[in-house]
Amino acid sequence: MVEAELPGQGVVFWPVGTGDSTTIVLGDNLVMQVDLRDMKAADEDDAVVAAVIDRLEETLPQPDGTTPYLAVFALTHADSDHCCGFGDLLESSILIGEIWATPRLWRELSEDKPMCEDAQRFQDEVERRVDATLKAIKDGKEPPSGDRVRIIGYDEDRELHSYAELPDEYFTFPGDVITKVDGEDVADRFEAFVHAPFKDHCAGDRNDTSLALQVQLKASDGTVGRLLFLGDLAYPIIKMIFENSEAAGNADRVEWDVLLSPHHCSKKAMYAEGEDGKEELKQDLLDLLQAHASPDARVIASSLPFREKDEKGNNPPHLLARDAYASITDYEVLCTGEYPSKEEPRPVVFALEAGLGLELVDVTDLENKSQVLHAAGGGRRLLAALGTTRFPATALTAAAGLPRQRGTDAARAGVQRARGDKAEPAVQIGFGAA
Repeated sequence: MVEAELPGQGVVFWPVGTGDSTTIVLGDNLVMQVDLRDMKAADEDDAVVAAVIDRLEETLPQPDGTTPYLAVFALTHADSDHCCGFGDLLESSILIGEIWATPRLWRELSEDKPMCEDAQRFQDEVERRVDATLKAIKDGKEPPSGDRVRIIGYDEDRELHSYAELPDEYFTFPGDVITKVDGEDVADRFEAFVHAPFKDHCAGDRNDTSLALQVQLKASDGTVGRLLFLGDLAYPIIKMIFENSEAAGNADRVEWDVLLSPHHCSKKAMYAEGEDGKEELKQDLLDLLQAHASPDARVIASSLPFREKDEKGNNPPHLLARDAYASITDYEVLCTGEYPSKEEPRPVVFALEAGLGLELVDVTDLENKSQVLHAAGGGRRLLAALGTTRFPATALTAAAGLPRQRGTDAARAGVQRARGDKAEPAVQIGFGAA
């Protein structure tokens, strides 16, 4: 097989149990990590969770020839299932160019609220970057990659904390668009629209202060892939995001091709107490989600496999939520703990294809491409490399657990049958020239 020119944009949802760990590949050596869950269980021989940090360290681009480079790390909120392993990430060889943080952590520290060790490590690192940035500004310089920080969201007690001294350009608020990553203008291929956290919730529950983003990846031909991240938000705030966006003329900012289901496919996204005090389905939220979904929209549950039935008191994932999402899309929910099988889950990978958008990559096809890329020396072609994490290809079957073919998938299958082995690869993945 001849190695084709490889565009390098897409997203990887890692199998990390019930928690979030998402890698977004912007292209041109720029990679963004949204949340992290890297557990000791990943080091076991029979692991069914990914060693995310190890895999990033092995496969991230190395612009200087030696140092793995992560352009941005964004933390939605400080729960351990969103920041587990951050201390190990800091101690790895990876350079994190810029960190995106919300003011919530400073509030929790000032109120002596319990915080896991990795959340504390994250906060310490953000504080270090604030200090380094202020020093650089005092010296008449810009902070270098590795010291950069962005504060996203409001807080009523902002003036009590060190970050308040930062100039305005280091702050981003709901309604703002981010088109600069680690000091580089990337508007031609990436933008992140900030939906939350809202000022009104700054002192509320931690989940209610989650960072919420719509991320757009843009191909060179103008094709756009839209990702929606809602952290651990629940029904009231999710509804507010959609309604506020529509009212402000920003309906396009809640459009989505791939939705990372809030709170690991929790029913709290679309179930809430009714007037009688009993839990009820909020169809208005499903209607909003459906109205802004693309025709081939996909929902991801970053979680352990679904149980056979929901029982009172169960933590997510919830079958009620899975079924609700399935009712508004043409595809089944993709669960990271079940894809392509519960016994040997793999990362769920979408690649941005010109003219098509974000397309799910078949795991067996991905394995074949990764082997070719490795033989060709393309070890930094991230999507192909990351998508084949940890588990032997021989254990996979082509159809195991994969969604049925529809739309462009079905069309491609027909082309493949017609062309045979002369068909061009359906998905080309990676960083481009190594």
